[in-house]
Order: sequence, then C-alpha cells, then structure tokens
Amino acid sequence: MPGSRKDSKNAQGSPNRITINSPVGPLVLAADEEALTELRFKAEIDEATGWSNGASPILKAAAEQLADYFGGRRRAFDLPLKPEGTVFQQTVWRALGEVPFGTVISYGELARRIGRPTAVRAVGAANGANPISIILPCHRVIGSSQRLTGYGGGLDAKRLLLQLEGIPVEQDRVCL
Repeated sequence: MPGSRKDSKNAQGSPNRITINSPVGPLVLAADEEALTELRFKAEIDEATGWSNGASPILKAAAEQLADYFGGRRRAFDLPLKPEGTVFQQTVWRALGEVPFGTVISYGELARRIGRPTAVRAVGAANGANPISIILPCHRVIGSSQRLTGYGGGLDAKRLLLQLEGIPVEQDRVCL
C-alpha cells in the first residue's frame, strides 16, 4: 500500500495514526514526524495492522481542517503532505492538488495537464492509488462522459464530496 506503515511511525517506532468520523464514514489519517502520509477510508485499512491511535500536531491539524471542510468552512487544505509512490504517481498527485474546489476534470484532461495525453489509464491507476484521499482531491476526477467512476470510498462518498463542493450530481453523472 502506498505510504507504507513503516513511513507512518514516529521516532519511538509506534504508529502515528488516528481515526476520525466524517460524513463519508470513518477516515484513517497517518503521519510521520514531518507530514501527513495517508488519509484513507476505513474500509481500505486492514484492521489487523496493529496500528494504535496517536495525536501528533500534524494529525490534529488534519482532523481540524477536515472538520472545517466537511462543515463548509474550508475550500483548501494547508498541511505538509508526503504521499509515497512512483515518480509518475507523484506527478499525478501534484496535479490533483491543483484541481480547484468545486470543479471536476476528466482523466483525459488530467493526463494532458501532466504532459502525458495518451496515459489516461495510467493516470486513472495513479489516481486510484492516491494515499491521501480528499486532501489530494481524486474525487474531482470523473469520466469523459461526466460519469462518476470508481472511488476508494465508493461512489456514494464521491457523490457526497462533489455535492459538498457544490457540484450537482444526479445518479452517477455530474450535471454541468
């Protein structure tokens, strides 16, 4: 899994992780000493990891900013991030971070933005491997036909996140 467990451990070797409740279900946040390394939907986490709760300043800030986002008081996040992945994945994730609140783009457009217009499937795979969901807004990427496509938290979560940002969605299609 990107952002491996060893990267989410503090200097004492114990994990730095919290689980928070959200409108899209429980979210698991992990950080190292420098940055947020993961934000995953609870269903994506293997319960047998043995991670215990931690409360670093980074995790507290992330939890507060997420509460503000879900409460409609925040449109952008201001957190140090350190997602672990390949160079290509990192490029896609940086581009995700530039997709503004309340907008959507297609996988094809995301591929064009990173200078790889024929790499649509690879962009989709990198999007799916995003270890810091919501903050690196992979929910803002949709199919070229305006359809919602797969999402780690499920299509209901993707729909809710888009609607939270003022994007109208009917069934599984964005209505622009």
